[in-house]
Amino acid sequence: MSQKKVDAYKQEKANRQKIMKREKRVLRLEKILALVVCVAAVAWIGYSVHDKVTEDQTTEQIVTEMNTSALDDYLTALNTEDAE
Repeated sequence: MSQKKVDAYKQEKANRQKIMKREKRVLRLEKILALVVCVAAVAWIGYSVHDKVTEDQTTEQIVTEMNTSALDDYLTALNTEDAE
């Protein structure tokens, strides 16, 4: 081996830990970014499906009226009897 190759090997060996840390950091960052993209895609698809399903459904409000005049008259009659 030439001296140039030996020096390059020694330099690479000396910086091997730094290089490995950097490669691990980059790999971890790539995995996190891929996970974020996948979660965003699933959320977007879920929201789109939910929006399409609820688009055709209309909500109908039912209003119920109750005549309570008979009950009011009865309670009034009870109160007048108690007052006498």
